[in-house]
Amino acid sequence: MNTEITTFDATHFSQEALASPAALAAVLDHTLLRPDATRVQVIQLCHEAAEHRFACAMVNPTWVGTAVETLAGTGVAVGVVIGFPLGATLSASKRDETARVVKLGAHDVDMVMNVGLLKSGTREDFEAVRQDIRGVVELAHGAGAIVKVILETCLLSFEEKLRASEIALSAGADFIKTSTGFSTGGATSDDIALMRSVVGSRAGVKASGGIRTLADATTVLQAGASRIGASASVRILAELTGGASPTGESRGY
Repeated sequence: MNTEITTFDATHFSQEALASPAALAAVLDHTLLRPDATRVQVIQLCHEAAEHRFACAMVNPTWVGTAVETLAGTGVAVGVVIGFPLGATLSASKRDETARVVKLGAHDVDMVMNVGLLKSGTREDFEAVRQDIRGVVELAHGAGAIVKVILETCLLSFEEKLRASEIALSAGADFIKTSTGFSTGGATSDDIALMRSVVGSRAGVKASGGIRTLADATTVLQAGASRIGASASVRILAELTGGASPTGESRGY
């Protein structure tokens, strides 16, 4: 593995992403992860993802088949969360869940790191975290899918954020990601800048949790995010174009 940290130009990337609605949509994961989300709502999410050409439609595992069917032929990917939202499920369960959802057609696999193991702090615990991630990465990559590792930064110290980022990268993560949106806090510009400082341009950084406005999206992009998870994606695009902002979006995340 090449460990050289190459530079990511956040200023240039954010300018490009904010240059047009199409460019911004391409970095937005359109998300619906509420536990009470219905089939009708998932299908609506997918129609919105196809209409606006979002990076993916992000759903819970039970809705992957529905999302794949709805988005068939559109070229828009289906994303899914694994070990969500705590990350404390067995590694075997995460692998089994991953194998099943990629077989159904999921392309973006957002897995939650085992936070408690990381915070336990021994060399053996760190290796267990790496292997937990690696098991998901191998299955996803074998099926042509990508993996984003959710660190749940609000629960980590500065040193733990650094360690978690390094472990996820060493395990083959395509992105490291701030938050589930279901814990005590969401994305912050400081956390995104820290994560980007670890990975450079070797992996993406996804900001998620509490991103509801164009100003929020601009802040995280300028800090170094290259992907954003949001339930308010349609509203954010409407702000960029100066159009009316839809109301009532509260999907969690």
